[in-house]
Amino acid sequence: MITPNTRIGRYLIESVLGVGGMGEVFLATDTELDRKVAIKCLSQEFNDDPERVRRFMQEAKSASALNHPNIITVYEIVKTGDSQFIAAEFIEGAPLSEKLKTENLSLESVFEIVTQIASALNAAHSAGIVHRDIKPDNVMVRPDGLVKILDFGIAKLSAPIAEARSTESEDNTAIQSHTTPGMIIGTANYMSPEQAKGQVVDARTDIFSLGVVLYEMIAGHLPFEGKTAMEMISSVLKDEPKPLTGSGVHPDMEAIIAKTLKKDRNERYGDTKELL
Repeated sequence: MITPNTRIGRYLIESVLGVGGMGEVFLATDTELDRKVAIKCLSQEFNDDPERVRRFMQEAKSASALNHPNIITVYEIVKTGDSQFIAAEFIEGAPLSEKLKTENLSLESVFEIVTQIASALNAAHSAGIVHRDIKPDNVMVRPDGLVKILDFGIAKLSAPIAEARSTESEDNTAIQSHTTPGMIIGTANYMSPEQAKGQVVDARTDIFSLGVVLYEMIAGHLPFEGKTAMEMISSVLKDEPKPLTGSGVHPDMEAIIAKTLKKDRNERYGDTKELL
């Protein structure tokens, strides 16, 4: 059990920063470089689960392959005994999900945040990486306004767009991942239609998810609704978002949002550079 004053390699644990479905994140001190870091560990019960371990390692490898001011910096993977830890930069600030609960963001703030997210995604997509889980919980906003994208745990190397297009005529509606049939990969509220169908994904999947986040920041609610994950997925597949009338959004901006949320990915922006 990890508690304050526990040492993991050269890192001295100070406190718990957060608890998630796969593990915990701790604030720690790098005793060699004298700096604050975040230590992410996989829950003990998942250490013997090859798929969970694979996703955990994937997060570190995907993020460490990217060098961008809006993407969290991963320092290293630390192994002690049977346990593995990710050492990453400590980001002061709050998740975008918390800001949406406590603040009414100005349109200027919305544009600044979404531009930084899109810039980070453009860098990831240029490196052949699709995040697949863009949502407010995975977006940190520092006090100075700098945005950081977190959690590349389900990121994958993107398929070429031509390969993705070849799957669009297939009757492939099962919710599945590339490893486990029946497993939802991503978060239902922000999942693209092709992701929900278990089809090959590319950069346009992240564009859809970013469109959901952008809509939510402006409207104050999600574009698709449902009480359960399956109801939400059904809404993503079948429903159209309510118009943003009365929100003060310029018609051109509303058109941009509408294009990111097209059911047919061929009707969305072709890449994040075009969106930017």
